[in-house]
Amino acid sequence: MTLSPVSDRFSRSRPVVLAAMLAVVSIAGAVGCSDVSGGSKSVLSIQFDTLASPSVVVGDTLRDTTGAVIHPVVHAFNFDGDEILPAPVYFLSPDSGVTVDSATGIVVGDSLRSTPARIVATVGTLQAIQRVNVTLRPDTIVPVNAFDSVLYSLTDTTKDISPALTVRLTHGTSPNDSAVTSYIVSFTIVSQPDPRLAELVNDAGRPSLVDTTDASGIAGRKIRLHPVGLSSVTQVDSIVVNATAKFRGAPVRGSPVRLVLLFKPGS
Repeated sequence: MTLSPVSDRFSRSRPVVLAAMLAVVSIAGAVGCSDVSGGSKSVLSIQFDTLASPSVVVGDTLRDTTGAVIHPVVHAFNFDGDEILPAPVYFLSPDSGVTVDSATGIVVGDSLRSTPARIVATVGTLQAIQRVNVTLRPDTIVPVNAFDSVLYSLTDTTKDISPALTVRLTHGTSPNDSAVTSYIVSFTIVSQPDPRLAELVNDAGRPSLVDTTDASGIAGRKIRLHPVGLSSVTQVDSIVVNATAKFRGAPVRGSPVRLVLLFKPGS
């Protein structure tokens, strides 16, 4: 996270001044020192941990996948590299779409916006920024690509990755529903012939059990096959994946969605 100095204390009542200050911050770049005295309580740097969710729902509090309210975490370090506890942090957002408790950093979504809202943490003369999207309440999860197949190869591993099995997350009732964007969907393999055979991966081919919905409300995961898990070089079988979305810790209607991949040897 980029650390930048600010010259004045932020204020909700001075949005023009705040916007100007953030512009100066983005130009200034990373600056570490806030107190050249180097005392044990003098802050050299701060770290604003990544938020546990990419989005907050309009009318709700920012929560993790279990439904727990997210309390943003900021670490402040002195010149000896020791963490200063408690860190005297002040939170705010200069953007519409969210309100932020200045003491706890708890974020509430109040209106949709097209770009992520900035959450600013200030300790002394240092600041750090995280961003969060604002989205609609997820009401329903439905399959998009619920059944697909892969022709595996024993010699060419690039052929052992399936197309994405996908779902769509929506708000409201069809046909007047809307896409729920930037929301976490979890994927789990619930059935396969051998536990060594398959794993879920992202578009880059790295192991991944979650995806974030895109602008169409779609999320998905691919399956990589490991030939070591095949019972024979001609095995034909299927793998079953469940996709689940939760709101306030409870499964969204339609969860889990059953997704099936058929695998068979290539010609």
